[in-house]
Formats: sequence, C-alpha cells, structure tokens
Amino acid sequence: MVPNMNNKQRRKSGSRRRGCAVTAVILLTAFLLGVWGMTAGHLSGYLKGISSISGETGETASPLEGLHSPHAVLADLETGGILAGKGEKERIYPASLTKIMTAILVIEGAEDLDRTVRLPEEIFPPLYEAEASMAGFAPGEEVTLSDLVYGMLLPSGAECCLAAAQQTAGSDQAFVEKMNEKAAELGMKNTHFCNTTGLHDKNHYSTAEDIAILLRYALDNPAFREIFCAKRHSVKPTLQHPEGFTFYSSMFSLLDSLDNRGIAGGELLGGKTGYTAEAGLCLASLATVDGKEYILVTAGAKGSHQTQPFHLLDALTVYNRL
Repeated sequence: MVPNMNNKQRRKSGSRRRGCAVTAVILLTAFLLGVWGMTAGHLSGYLKGISSISGETGETASPLEGLHSPHAVLADLETGGILAGKGEKERIYPASLTKIMTAILVIEGAEDLDRTVRLPEEIFPPLYEAEASMAGFAPGEEVTLSDLVYGMLLPSGAECCLAAAQQTAGSDQAFVEKMNEKAAELGMKNTHFCNTTGLHDKNHYSTAEDIAILLRYALDNPAFREIFCAKRHSVKPTLQHPEGFTFYSSMFSLLDSLDNRGIAGGELLGGKTGYTAEAGLCLASLATVDGKEYILVTAGAKGSHQTQPFHLLDALTVYNRL
C-alpha cells in the first residue's frame, strides 16, 4: 500500500492498475489471434525458431537436415564434442569403416612400418569368393607394412587387412579380439567386430557415434593421419609388379568425378569410404572449415558403386553448411 493515500486516492490508483491490466490482455489477445491465423506449419516453424534462438534446441539450424544418409554425426575434432547427430546411436553395419580400427591397431602394434611383409596365398581365395574390394597386391607378394596400411585405407584392400592382421597378432581372429578390446577401451559401447575387413556379418556392427569416437582417436596418431589424408600411394617394384604400381584414395577419386566440387572456406582433408548391400554407402571424413577441423560420419545411404556417391554428396552438403 502506498503511504499517506486517502480512500479516494486509493480507488483511483486501483482503477488505473486495472485499466493497465485490461489493456495488456487486449494486446495479448490480438497477438494470439494473429498467431492463430497462421497455418500449423507456420506456427510450428515460428516456435522452433524461438527455441533455436534461445538455445533450447538446434533443430532448425541442424546441418544434417535432408541428407541421403539416415545416420550421421558431426563432431569438433579438437574437443570431440558432437555438434549435430541424426540416428547416431542406432546400430549400423560399418562395412569398410571397420578398416579404420584395423589400420590404427596395425600402426600402434608395429615396431617398424617399413618392415617387409609377405601376403599369404591362402588369404586370397575367400576374398575373391566374397568379391571383397582389393588394393591389387598379388599372392606371395612382399611389400612393407606401411604399403599394407595405405592399401587398406585408400583403395580399401581386404587382402591388406588380413596380411597385416596375421603379421601383427598371429591370426585374423586374434587381431579381431584386439579390435574389440580397443573398442571397449575407447568407450565404443555399441560396437562389435567379427572381422578385420568389414565384410557383412549380422554380428558385426557399430554406430555413427562410435565410429566418430574411433576416427578422432586414430587421427591423433601422426602416421594414421598422414595415410588417411593421402590421395595416392606408390608401391616400389616387386617380383609380381616389376614396375611398381600406384593406388588411389576411393574418396578423392569420387571427389574428382564430381568435377572437383569443394567446400566454401575449407577443404576435404581425408576420408574412408565403405559399402556393402546391407550397410549402404558410408563415409568417415575429415575437413577444415574456416580454419577449424571437423569429422563427419555418415552411414546407410541408399545407393551403390553404380549410383551417385550419396555419402560424399552428404559430406559436402554438411561441411558447406558450417
């Protein structure tokens, strides 16, 4: 109560307050009637916009909207923070994204990546039968362990995985056990490996989020990063290839086929593709945008080696939205 007011003054003051309240109600009603005239879609968009601006949700600003890939996760390489996700915790078949784990474990387990390794003849027939992707090495060929890692990450050579795994752990199965141990160590809670190549197995699975965790870990290794970001690699002459030969990154080859489409204010630095009929088109990539590095994992895009590279198109779309 305001001091020193008589009854008449108090009545006038109360009347003024009631008048202000009525005016506020009228204005609010007019505003709501205007909003009520919006379509449901407009109203929904308006409310989402308010939420986005206030920081409560990033739905309207998500760089993952409208992708071909149903599973995707975008992360800050430096901090590991997830900037956007879409079906990132759902199980996927990782296909050849598996080779990221194979490669980093071979690198970590090698005393010398320049050591010569012989590719066993017996690993080839099952791979031929499975129509696995190959780097181009021949049975019995002697190459360096480094050549094998380049071969598994660039052209996605399955023969490189089996030869390197046997050299590192004594057998493919012993190496797979190491893969699952490393996955548990990294906190990849929804991942289970059955082989070193990513060939389809119903019990061989992961998530986009887990693959992003793996890729960030692997990129912290200088040797892995150098190979992951390479566009090509030349193998020195051997008995089977007297003139040597060169293989190329699957991702960068696809990028060339798109007339060198790029990233505004940035660059696609490296990537590992993957595909099986069950997994769809997958891609784990590294890019820089405005001086900051990001990793993106996408999986499950419908398509094949004969269609447009929807996984790469998704990556370019996302990076260009940053």
